[in-house]
Order: sequence, then structure tokens, then C-alpha cells
Amino acid sequence: MNEPNDSIDPSAHKNFIEVEVEKDMATKPSLSGKHVYTRFPPEPNGYLHIGHAKSICLNFGLAKTYGGKCNLRFDDTNPTKENEEYVNSIMTDVQWLGFQWDKLLYASDYFGQLYDWAVQLIRDGKAFVCDLDAEQMREYRGTLTQPGKNSPFRDRTVEENLDLFARMKAGEFPDGVRTLRAKIDMSNANLNLRDPVMYRIMHAHHHRTGDSWCIYPMYDWAHGQSDSIEGITHSICTLEFENHRPLYDWFCESLKIYHPRQMEFARMNLSYTVMSKRKLLQLVNEKHVNGWDDPRMPTISGLRRRGYTPESLRLFCEKIGVARFSSTIDVILLESSIREHLNAIASRFMAVLDPIKIVLTNYPEDQTEWMEAVNNPEDPEAGARKIPFSRELYIERDDFMETPPSKFFRLKPAGEVRLRYGYIIRCEEVVKDANGNIVQLNCTYDPQTKSGSPDAVERKVKGTIHWVAATHAAAVEVRLYDRLFLGENPEDVPEGKTFLDNINPDSVRVIQAMVEPELAKQPAGARVQFERNGYFCADVKDSKPGAPVYNRIVTLKDTWAKIASKG
Repeated sequence: MNEPNDSIDPSAHKNFIEVEVEKDMATKPSLSGKHVYTRFPPEPNGYLHIGHAKSICLNFGLAKTYGGKCNLRFDDTNPTKENEEYVNSIMTDVQWLGFQWDKLLYASDYFGQLYDWAVQLIRDGKAFVCDLDAEQMREYRGTLTQPGKNSPFRDRTVEENLDLFARMKAGEFPDGVRTLRAKIDMSNANLNLRDPVMYRIMHAHHHRTGDSWCIYPMYDWAHGQSDSIEGITHSICTLEFENHRPLYDWFCESLKIYHPRQMEFARMNLSYTVMSKRKLLQLVNEKHVNGWDDPRMPTISGLRRRGYTPESLRLFCEKIGVARFSSTIDVILLESSIREHLNAIASRFMAVLDPIKIVLTNYPEDQTEWMEAVNNPEDPEAGARKIPFSRELYIERDDFMETPPSKFFRLKPAGEVRLRYGYIIRCEEVVKDANGNIVQLNCTYDPQTKSGSPDAVERKVKGTIHWVAATHAAAVEVRLYDRLFLGENPEDVPEGKTFLDNINPDSVRVIQAMVEPELAKQPAGARVQFERNGYFCADVKDSKPGAPVYNRIVTLKDTWAKIASKG
């Protein structure tokens, strides 16, 4: 028996956040006896995308790993961009990914407490009402190399600030006329500490509080205090909030309230993808795609509709890990994650996407055989099914070449191939129409070569192709989805162009395919492999009983790598 190796660092397989969490729980008196408590705090102003999946897996995963809890809290502090549709979609996405929150909360739950704490800061001389408009505020703020200037309204008395803030809340002033700002340091090197805005006036209807409020807290003001109220131990944010952390700390310390620890990790960038909610919204609003759940979108709902599984997205997030520094992840890793999962679980079927008819001239006209086909060679328990075989068949058009290159091992004139689960056939005649287009191949079959038959004569041919029986085949709509953008970085465009100029004009192609009968019976959401073609999913919106519409999830191999190597 091997003895444990004391030289192995037990933290070697933990990400840096897990290492820090364990240190905190072991050394910080304020966390003594507590469990890890995290939260996932999306703003309900759009649908979640693959980058959010990483944050979901991290926050809920930390809670699970350390026996703690994770809240789902909506940062609903900007009513002009938020609505219930987004709220519902986010809840659906989190649960579909396999996670369940401990509490469902909203920043708006705390509007009253946040207002009272703002009043406290005013009383303590740490906040003031400012009359500068947005443009003036930018002028006073300074730059990265020059300090800012104090607002001319910074020295208002406590009494005047309390009066004006109360009147802001009461709705006496129009939008944009006044703000409440923290009084920190206009010469601080960190621009986030140069008297940041805490509240702005917005006469807008809120999806939960209605018209009760006309002042709304800024993210930096609401975020840390919401964490404190909920007893969050570790506030996990993406890297762009690193410079906001001193402000997070300043608010908690100034209020003398419970102070969670904020930590940042690198957000995920994905090649051939845009992750900006603003740009995704533009794609939807300008109808470059068919909604947030378009299968070409990187939204979780789009990936779900395309056929991605929650297991594959969790696997992908596990593979990319948690990093300190931003980088771009190759989309190939996402595609390989779904291939890995579907290879293990998806049943195989035969489907011909671009059919050309074959007639077996020496096969009985009224005969149908039923061949046995393995459902999934990776899963012995998946069993087998029967598929019909008859005189007339369909094969893929590119499985035949009239004048093939030297190493073409599929069907050609006077050449032989094996039909999967079936017989060896030989092409005897090529039939063309008046325009010279191939419309039919007349072939013969060798009845002594049936696959799996104990009496089969052993003959070796180099090619095996798939097929469907024409007399039993079903015609179904198939949507061949591809990457939405042509460029690895869609935003890397010449001057005068935008990311929209990088849209792939062939990101979807709709065809009618001929498929074996079982494929016409699959329910919406069923994920299958079309042998030799890729993995497909019966569309959950447009499929109907007996008439599924199939979305291509991913090809069997990375076809873009071949294109790149040729380019």
C-alpha cells in the first residue's frame, strides 16, 4: 500500500478562490462557526449567456463544496432596463443548469434600508446632494493623471442635504437634476472613490415596487450593502469590479456594518462570440437573430434550444477553471464538451442530408428487410433497433463521385462500398437528367455480404456509408447551425465597420433531409447523433408530434480547424 506523499500540496487542485475561502474560514474571527455563503446577483436586463454560466457554477459550486448556501439575488436597481421576462428567464436558466438557490431575493427588497443608511451617511457628513449634471460631473471628476475638483455643492450643511434628499425621494425634482454622492476624495488615484454617485432621480415604473420610488441606488451602493444584509461571506465578482472593491469596503466600514469579503476572478471571453449584453440586445432588436433563444446565440437559453446539455456546460466551466487574469477561451473547448457528453448518451440514427437515390436493380421490388442497428456503442444498455432496408435507398450526394481522386473510398462508377448494417453494393450505372445532373445511381447488391449474418461471405471493401430506405424514410426539416461570426474576435474590424459586419452569412442553412422512421417519432428536445453527420436536437419550439425540426448542435469533428488550416 502506498503511503501518502506529504510533499503534495493539498491545495494544488483547488482554484485560488477556494484556497482563499478556506484561509478565511480558518483564520477570520468574524467567520468563526459560519458556513460559506455566496450569491449570484444578475441584473434582469437581458438573458444570461455562457459567461454567466461560469459565475453560476462558481458561486453555487463554492456553497456546495463547503456545505454552505447560495442566494439568487436580482440587482434590480435600474427600472428602465429591467422586466419580469428577464427575471423569469434567469430563474429558468439557473435551475436548468442544475442549481437551486437558498433564497430568492431582490436588491429592491432593501430599498428602505438602503435609503436609511444613505441618510446615516449624510448625518455623518459622508454624503451630499449634488446639482451637477452628468457632463459637469465628468469635467469635475478629473482623469487618471489629473485629480478631480470638489463639487461646488460638496459643502452643503447636513440639514440642507437631508432636506434635499427627502425631497428627491418625494418626487419634487425631475430626472437628472440632482444626485446623492458619497463624500470621499476627489484626488484619489482610484476614480471610483472620487465622490461616487449613490442615488439618481428616475421617475420610472419598477417591475416590483411600482411607482413607490423615484430615486434608485447605483450598483456600487446597493451591492455591498445587500451582501451585508444577507450575511454573505464571500462576494465573488468578475475582474472589472476589482477597482470598485475599495468603494465596497469604504461603504461597509463607514456604516460600521457586517463586511463581506469581495474577491474577483477573470470573466470569460469566448472566441467567435460577443458577450456584451448591449450587443446581444442589438442582435435581437435588429433581427440579426430570431430572439434571445436563437440557437446561434451564446445565451444559456439559446444553447439549451440548440441542444446543449446542462452537464456539458458544467463540464466546460470545470475545464476552463477559475483564473485571475482575463483570456479568450477557444470555442472549440465548448464544442468538445458537448461532444464528450453526447457521445456517451445520444442514440445513433441514420439521416441523409443531401440525398441522391440508389436503386438496387437485383433486389426484389416488393421486399423489405429489417436490419439490426446498435443505438449507442458507448452504452451497451442502450440496446438496438430495427431499420428497414429495401430496393430503393438514399445516400449522401457527396458519398458518390463520378470522377473521384485516387484515395476516394466511397461510391464511384464500377466501385463498391458497404452499406452500414447492410450489404456491399456496386455502382453499375449513373442516371442523369437532360441538364446533365445526376438523379439516380443504379447499383447491384451482393446478397452474400449482409452485415452480421453468420453465413456472410467475407469480402473487404474500404468504404462504409450510411443510407435510409426510400420507401420508409421520413422527410424532416433540418437546420444546420454554424458559428454566428466569421472572425475569432468579432469586434476586431477595420475602421468604419462594426461587429455586425463580421456576421457569418451561412450561420444557418435550412434543408429537407431524409431520415430513418424512428427519427420522425422523437419528442421535442430529444438529442441524437446523425451518423457521420453530427449531433442534433429536436427543436423545442417548432417541433410538432410526428414532425420534429432538427437543430444541428455540433458537427462530429471541428470543421473550422480544417478551414483555418487551408486559409
